[in-house]
Amino acid sequence: MTEQKVPLDRRFTAFLLQSQALKFGDFTLKSGRRSPYFINAGAFDTGRKIALLGSFYAEKINTAIADGTLPRDIDTVFGPAYKGIPLAVSTAIALTAQYDMGVGYTFDRKERKDHGDGGMFVGTQLRDGMKVLLVDDVMTAGTAVREVVPKLREAADVRIVGLVLSVDRMEKTRDSNISAVAAVQQEFGFPVVSIANVREIFDAASHMTSDDGLPLLDEDIKTRAKEYLDTYGA
Repeated sequence: MTEQKVPLDRRFTAFLLQSQALKFGDFTLKSGRRSPYFINAGAFDTGRKIALLGSFYAEKINTAIADGTLPRDIDTVFGPAYKGIPLAVSTAIALTAQYDMGVGYTFDRKERKDHGDGGMFVGTQLRDGMKVLLVDDVMTAGTAVREVVPKLREAADVRIVGLVLSVDRMEKTRDSNISAVAAVQQEFGFPVVSIANVREIFDAASHMTSDDGLPLLDEDIKTRAKEYLDTYGA
């Protein structure tokens, strides 16, 4: 199967594993849940890795534009500090270089700067009427989105056209049986798409082997992942 014919979620899973961004074990999440798998965005720590990651985001965005989920005339890609900064920059570069989209990038500061250029935002400055696309790494509860949307709308009367994630963990919120992604879509009214979701990732990884030819996922990992998703999955 040629590279172009391999589904995006399978290519992305291979990239996560090669980058050592996808880990299996016993991890306590920000939500307090104990998970048998973890996506570590800090593993994208070289120019090559972050450039490839930006290309994956750009490919997913281009697909979402083609199917009408996202508009093509996006003004800027916004990434929340700190992990979202390289995501916004690399995605904007990839959209420009690979799909001829003249988009900007924007990210926020943790604290307002009162000297030099000042303000809360770096990069393309927000103006009324701008179409802003959010990018983030992994959504478990949607906390980061709820923190950043008010900041953007306070800065200018922008239109947030969507959010693109690397991975949707497909977990229900604490107080409902719907996923965090579905909750964010209902609350804010914009689409949320991901390069891959956790079920796609596990399906792809289950067809992969290690360097010594053994199955990449052992039965213990599969069992614990299934139990976790049976408990928290939406």
